[in-house]
Amino acid sequence: MKKIALFPGSFDPFTKGHEDIVLRGLQLFDEIIIAIGYNSGKTQRYFPIELMVSKIQETFKNQPRITVQTYAELTAGFAKKKGANYLLRGLRNTTDFEYENSIAQVNKHLNTELESVFLITSPQFASINSSIIREVHRYHGDVSALLPYRL
Repeated sequence: MKKIALFPGSFDPFTKGHEDIVLRGLQLFDEIIIAIGYNSGKTQRYFPIELMVSKIQETFKNQPRITVQTYAELTAGFAKKKGANYLLRGLRNTTDFEYENSIAQVNKHLNTELESVFLITSPQFASINSSIIREVHRYHGDVSALLPYRL
């Protein structure tokens, strides 16, 4: 059976840290679906979702085992629809662990076939944070070193 992982997130924006997790995930999974969710907790995106889809697709254009999709439902249900039995997540620090652990427990309750797999962020990407990138970009700072594509 194919090992399909869903890598869910708002990816506003998709960073070099995210790219690193996906590329390392290819060592574990046959296929990775980067799933950009419409987060009900975030009223408005900074970067349009269509832009992120195209930029992520551009980033992985030579990786046929990686696809990009959007969704507006519970992650556990979307994973089931896509035949993904794994959720791939990156952890930068203990704060991320606390947050991700709670979500993993709920996802397992909603979809008992779903296993969450956590990869520790590579040290050179541990400080990269989408919120900080948005703030730097908003005030015309250079974020090119933090993203795997050009804006």
